[in-house]
Amino acid sequence: MTIRRINYFSGLLILSILATSCVNTRKATYFNDVGDQEFKDQMENLEPVLQANDILSISVSSLNPEAAEIFNVANLTATQSSSSEGKTTQASGYLIDQEDFIRFPFLGKIKAGGMTKKELREEITQELTDRKLLLEPIVDVRYLNYKVSVLGEVQNPSVLTIPSEKVSLLEALGLAGDLTIYAQRDNVLLIREKDGVKETHRINLTTDEIFTSPYYYLQSGDVVYVQPNRSKVASTSRFVQWLPIIISALSFGIIAIDRI
Repeated sequence: MTIRRINYFSGLLILSILATSCVNTRKATYFNDVGDQEFKDQMENLEPVLQANDILSISVSSLNPEAAEIFNVANLTATQSSSSEGKTTQASGYLIDQEDFIRFPFLGKIKAGGMTKKELREEITQELTDRKLLLEPIVDVRYLNYKVSVLGEVQNPSVLTIPSEKVSLLEALGLAGDLTIYAQRDNVLLIREKDGVKETHRINLTTDEIFTSPYYYLQSGDVVYVQPNRSKVASTSRFVQWLPIIISALSFGIIAIDRI
């Protein structure tokens, strides 16, 4: 009778373990119930405004290459950036200071913060033309420190440098090695800073809302945090840590009693 009770108790314990280990696959997959649909690309406001601490590459060319050369070598600041492979590289460019200005050769202080790259490009082009410093100048403005951070339940948490200056949330997660099986796919946190104010937004990757979200495309400085699910939290609890020992002890006890 005692052995039957022990076997009964052991069976209940095993069933409870199996029940708690069951996983809802819908919470572990992307884009549930997404069929043949079309989603409008959310790119109208993709180009962000420049802000303090952005580092820019500003290249100038004209019909007279020698006259334009001075605008491409002066007032450069070295900085470090890290890639997704962990490599550290040196970049040079124009640093936007805390007052939103850059210092450009011959033009002096130019307000860059609060402008888009297009607006800054047009401003410099107009100044060079009006002051007759260059004939038909061509100005190109690019980010040198366009980066996003992906943290939490991903294979390779890292700060990603994006040379193309365009990256979607899905691409960033892919560059970080994708989500782990313990990730909350329906509650991804996006942290974005605008005008010195940090904003937080929650994104659900298990539905099609990501394709119409204004946060589908990331901006420089964005932080993506993927929270662990209950299974990951439970795996660190004391009960789970002691579970193999408890099962082993019960098994040993059953065998010992059975041989008496």
